[in-house]
Amino acid sequence: MKQRNFRRTLFACCFLMLSDTPAFVLPPILFAAFRQMYGISYTLLGTLVLVNFCTQLAVDLFFTAFSHRLNVNKIFRNMPLLTAAGFVIYAIVPWLFPRFAYAGLLAGTFIFSVAAGLGEVLTSPTVAALPSDNPQRDMGILHSIYGYGAAATALLSTAFLWIFGTQYWMYLTLFWALLPIAGWIILLGAPLPDREVSQSTGSFSSKWKKRALILCALCIFLGSAAENTMTNWVSVFMENALSLPKAAGDVLGLSAYMLMLALTRTLYAKYGRNIYKMLLLGMVGAVVCYLAAGLSQSGIVSIMACMLAGICTSMLWPGTLIFMEEKCPNPGVAAYALMAAGGDLGASVAPQGLGIVADTVAVSDWAATIGEKLSLSAEQIGIKVGMLCTALFPLAGVFVLLYMKKFFAKKA
Repeated sequence: MKQRNFRRTLFACCFLMLSDTPAFVLPPILFAAFRQMYGISYTLLGTLVLVNFCTQLAVDLFFTAFSHRLNVNKIFRNMPLLTAAGFVIYAIVPWLFPRFAYAGLLAGTFIFSVAAGLGEVLTSPTVAALPSDNPQRDMGILHSIYGYGAAATALLSTAFLWIFGTQYWMYLTLFWALLPIAGWIILLGAPLPDREVSQSTGSFSSKWKKRALILCALCIFLGSAAENTMTNWVSVFMENALSLPKAAGDVLGLSAYMLMLALTRTLYAKYGRNIYKMLLLGMVGAVVCYLAAGLSQSGIVSIMACMLAGICTSMLWPGTLIFMEEKCPNPGVAAYALMAAGGDLGASVAPQGLGIVADTVAVSDWAATIGEKLSLSAEQIGIKVGMLCTALFPLAGVFVLLYMKKFFAKKA
C-alpha cells in the first residue's frame, strides 16, 4: 500500500489514545462523589486504582508471552468497544442498583482497564510499523495526544461537575463512552500494517537483546513512576499541602501538568532528535521538581515545580520506546508488551508508595513537631515527605541511563 493510505490509520491510533484518557483521569475526579453518594471508603476507592493498573499489567504480561497466538488485528479493531462497555457499566450499575454501586464500579474498571492495557500494547507498535519519513515524530504525536486528552478530560469533567453537580456524574461517564465508539468507527476503514508477532520469543532472540530490553523496561518503569506519581497526586498535593480549593487544584494541578506534558511531546515530535539526551535531562529535571515541591515553603514555587514536572517527565515513557526502537530494530509486539508492563508497574508501585509514606509520616510525632515549626499540619508534612521520596525513582533513572549509554556503546 502507498504511504498515504495509512493516514487514516495514524489518525485512528491518535484518536484511540485520546479516547483512553478518561480511563486514567476520570475515576480520581469522581472519588469524592462516590464517597459522598455511596459511602465507599478510601481503601475501596484506592482498590479501584490498584485494579486499574494491575489489570493493565496482567494484559501486558499476557501479550509478552502469547502475542504470537492471538489475532492481533481483530483485537486491535474491537478494543474500543471494550472501552465503551466498561464506561457504560461503570455508570449504569451504580445508577440503577445503588446498593451494588461498588460492584458496578469494580466491574467497569476491570473492563475498561483491559481495553487500556490492550491499547498500550498494540497502539504504539501499530504506529511504529507505519511507513514514515520520521517515525520519532509520529510516536511523539501519538503520546502527546494522551497529555492533551488528559488535560481536556480534567477540565471538562471538573466544569461539568461544578455546573451540574456531582449527583449527575453518570451522564459525564456516558459522554466519555462515546469517544471509543467513534474511534471504533474510524478504525473500521483503516488499513493495518504488518507487525512482528510470529514468535513469542522473537524479540528476545539473543542474550544481548534480552539485556537491552530489560534495561529499557527498567528505564520505563522509573520514568513511569516519576510521571504517574505526579499525575495521581498533584491535585491532592495542591489541595492539601498548598491549601488550594479543589477546582483550583484540579486546574492548576492535573490539567496544567498534563498540558505541559502534551506541549513538550508535541515540540519533541516536531524538533526533537537526540532522545537519549532528552531522557537524561528529563530524569534530572524530575528529581529537581520533586525536591522543590517537597522542600519549598513557597506555594508559588511548589506550583511551578509541579507544572515543570510535566515538561521533565513528558518523554520518559514514549522516549524509552523511541530509544528501544533505535537500538533494537523491529522489536515486535512482545517487546512493546514488556515495556508496557514496566510502565504499568511503575504507575502502580510509585503512587501507592507515596500514599503509604504520607499516611505513615502524618501520624508520627516527628511530623507534628516539624509541622508546628513550619505552620503546617501533619498531613501536609506527610504529603511533602512523599514527594521527596518519589524523587528516588528519577534519581535511579539517571544512573540506569548512564549505564545504558555504556552498554549500547559497546554494541556499536
